[in-house]
Amino acid sequence: MATVVTLLPAIAPEVGPDTLAPARPLRQQVDLDSMDWLNFLGSLHEHFGVTITKSDYAGLVTLDNVVDYLRTRLTSRAQAPAGRRQAASRFGPGPGPPHGL
Repeated sequence: MATVVTLLPAIAPEVGPDTLAPARPLRQQVDLDSMDWLNFLGSLHEHFGVTITKSDYAGLVTLDNVVDYLRTRLTSRAQAPAGRRQAASRFGPGPGPPHGL
């Protein structure tokens, strides 16, 4: 969770990580508009190498949701068969244990 929170100040400099409630809607706590939100999701993609599809956006409401989503995707990638891991590495960081979310 700490790594996810450290990505927010680049988009919303006023964010105080110690003031975020993990179970409350993140966009309301930080007052992110839709463009800021997309930038945040893009920064998650760049940092973790996880593709976040548009169909998944609606489920990423709270900080807990975001962390759970990333953890699931990173764990799935780490457990993928070798052929799938090699293909995935062309599009982002290779497989491995979940990063310090």
